[in-house]
Amino acid sequence: MYAADKPGQLSFDTELPMLTINRQLCASFVLLVIVMMSGCGSRDSSGDLDRPVIGVSLLTTTNPFFNVLGESIRSSAEKYGYEVVLTSGDLDVNRQKNQVSDFIVRGVNAIVLTPVDSRSIATAIREANDAGIPVFTADVAVLDSTVSVVCHVATDNYQAGEMAAVAMIEALGGEGQVGIVDYPEVESVMLRTRGFFDELERNQQETGKEITVVARLNGGGQKDRGFRVGQDMIQAHPGLRGIFAINDPSALGAVAALEEAEREDDIVVVSIDGQPEGKQAIKDGKIFADAVQYPERIGEQTVDVIMRYMNGEAVPGEILISTSLYKYDDAVADSTLH
Repeated sequence: MYAADKPGQLSFDTELPMLTINRQLCASFVLLVIVMMSGCGSRDSSGDLDRPVIGVSLLTTTNPFFNVLGESIRSSAEKYGYEVVLTSGDLDVNRQKNQVSDFIVRGVNAIVLTPVDSRSIATAIREANDAGIPVFTADVAVLDSTVSVVCHVATDNYQAGEMAAVAMIEALGGEGQVGIVDYPEVESVMLRTRGFFDELERNQQETGKEITVVARLNGGGQKDRGFRVGQDMIQAHPGLRGIFAINDPSALGAVAALEEAEREDDIVVVSIDGQPEGKQAIKDGKIFADAVQYPERIGEQTVDVIMRYMNGEAVPGEILISTSLYKYDDAVADSTLH
C-alpha cells in the first residue's frame, strides 16, 4: 500500500489524496447509518424507540362488547404514551396462548387478557409470570390460583345474573319454566348463571313461587349458536315461558328462533349486555330486559390500574363495575335508538 523510499522507511506523501477520499467515504457512511437509524425501528410516528407497550388479547372481535373494550384500552393507554398491540383469540385458546407468547418475545411492558378459556389459559400466564411481565385480566377472570394476575377488572357478573333473574321474575309473575343459553367455559358467565340461580331460589323462599330451569344449553356467546339452542329448547319444552341468555348475541339468536317458531309472544327473553342491537330489540319488544354492562369503563379502569401499578402503587386484586337494568321505558327514552 505504501511506497518505500529506503528499506524499512515508509513515505505517506503519495497517499494523501487516497486518505482524503477514504475519510470522505467514512464520513458519508456514518451519515448514511444515522439517517437509516432515524427512519427505521420506531414504534410510532414520533420515532420514539422507547415507547412502552401493552399487549392485549381479547376473547373475540365478533362480539361488539369486546371491540368497545379493546378500543377503550387503546385510547386510554395512548393518553399515557403507551402503544397497544390489540389482538383477538377468536374463541380459540391455543391462538390466544400463541399471542401471549408473541407478547413475551416482544418484551411488552404489560399484558391484558380476556381469556377464551378461564382454566387452560393459565399455562400462558405462567410463561408471562416467569418472564417478569405483569398480567391483568378484563371482563373474564382466570380460574387457576397457581398463576399471578395483578388485577381483574370486570362487570359485577354475579350481580348482573341476579338482576337478570329479577327481570325474569317480574316478566313471568314469579313462576314458570325457563331455559338458559349458556357459555360455561367462561368465568364471567359462570358468575352470571350462579347469580341467576341464587336469585330464583331467594324468590321461591320468599314467595313460594317457583321458576324452574328446564334446559341449559351452550350457545358459545354467539348469535348463530344461540339460534340453534333456542330451537332445541322450544322443541324439547313446549311449556317454556322464558329464556335467559348470557349476552346479547345469544339473546338475539334465541329471538330469531322464537320468531321462526312463532313463539315470540309467549316466551320472554332476558339478557345481560346492553349492546345497541340488544337495546333496539328491547325497544321493539323482542327482549324484555338487559342487565347493562359498561365495556368503556372496564377498559378505562384496566389502564388506570396498570398505570398505578407501573408507578409502584399498591393496587386491588379486583375491581367490579355494577350493572343497571334496562327495560322498555329506558329504550323509549334512549336517543341513540331509532
